[in-house]
Amino acid sequence: MTKRAEASGIILSAADAAIVKGMLTRGDRQHDIAAWFGVNGGRIAEIATGCRFPLVDPAEPKDLPPSGPYPAGRVAVSAIAALSAAKAALASAEAMIRKHGM
Repeated sequence: MTKRAEASGIILSAADAAIVKGMLTRGDRQHDIAAWFGVNGGRIAEIATGCRFPLVDPAEPKDLPPSGPYPAGRVAVSAIAALSAAKAALASAEAMIRKHGM
């Protein structure tokens, strides 16, 4: 028997729907919009077709996130690891400077 994954618990608000509609108006792909919000593409389709939040107006272009596509999760994890290494290097350099009174 196959077990379903737990639901993410992410619920799109009316403010989110306005951003979704603005991104759709801009021409973003539903897949990219879903990735931005971390939801299933079906939630974006429900907004696009007017099944959910039919009375919400699209957000202004100035209020939209940058256009996708967005980095995959594995890219984000790699970026976090690189930033952590850089942070450790900076802390080490700062400690060396403090120790030597520079």
